[in-house]
Amino acid sequence: MRIYRRYIARETLGAVLLVLAAFLTLFGFFDMVADLKNIGVNYQFKDVVLGVLLHLPERVYELTPVAVLIGTLYALSALARHSEITVLRASGLSTRGLLSVLLQVAAIFAAVTFLFGEFVAPPAERYAAQLTLQAKGSVIGQGTSTGVWFKDERNFINVRTVLPDTRLREIRIYEFDEKARLRSVSEAEEGEYVPPASWRLTGVVQTLLKGEAAVVEKKPELLWRSAINPDILAVLMVSPDRMSLRHLSSYTKHLSDNHQKTNRYDIAMWKKLIYPLAAFVMVALALPFGYTHNRMGGVSLKIFSGVMIGILFHMLNGLFSNLGAINSWSPFVSAITPSALFMLAAMGMIWWVERR
Repeated sequence: MRIYRRYIARETLGAVLLVLAAFLTLFGFFDMVADLKNIGVNYQFKDVVLGVLLHLPERVYELTPVAVLIGTLYALSALARHSEITVLRASGLSTRGLLSVLLQVAAIFAAVTFLFGEFVAPPAERYAAQLTLQAKGSVIGQGTSTGVWFKDERNFINVRTVLPDTRLREIRIYEFDEKARLRSVSEAEEGEYVPPASWRLTGVVQTLLKGEAAVVEKKPELLWRSAINPDILAVLMVSPDRMSLRHLSSYTKHLSDNHQKTNRYDIAMWKKLIYPLAAFVMVALALPFGYTHNRMGGVSLKIFSGVMIGILFHMLNGLFSNLGAINSWSPFVSAITPSALFMLAAMGMIWWVERR
């Protein structure tokens, strides 16, 4: 029994890795072609190539469940085409036994998906965004004429420009007291983060409101303590779906402490936890196809079906995330619904195959 388990696992593992490599090559080529139009004086071809390479970890994270589905479909179809599954079943292999082997393979790719999504892809995405902005001479955080606004306890902070290295320019801080009365307005030319929780402001002009009077003070440098940090500013460069759990947790806590909506980031956090488990759902979906005996034309149809199922899974993931954010659904429900629906479909297909 150990021999057949190793054989099935080896065939499935090899097929999934082959499909994943093909996907990464294909999407890497598409990313490169799409980015070629941005080549200019400062943004060279080497920057395009480096950007594509830095995006590959995120592609691994996104595409691994789909590769697991298609690779498992291909491996099981090949085994069925050569009647190997029939022989194994005649030798006592049950559906549960075959599923347990596939789940072991899925566990490997679930771990890979989580590790890439948490530790490899987020820093690579941030570095890629920073590299692109620097190469193009661009800045972030200038989406409106007034710049970017933050709330930190009783302070409201306006930053006109956030540079790719998270330095701030043209900063304005409005400080209110516990009765929501304006106490002071501070303006600074530039700010640089000083760990663990401070900013070094330069070119500072403070206007202190004392009763009916206003006192203006000028300071060449001021150390300003704030909960705002580079991890929070990184949100401006990387979308929530591409952030690590640590950064999502940090930013969500900041929003919650300041009584701001966190639903979008809560959904992204639950998706980060649940998405790796999609590998288990995909092998369960692929299992019923292993019990059909078709020639090469049937294998092609199965692969096409796998691609369509993978596309549908990605579409539902995005759809339920957006619907959850718009309608204020439970973040957990919004994140788990696509995987739950596909798992129910897989269980129904397995039951139908067993009945036959």
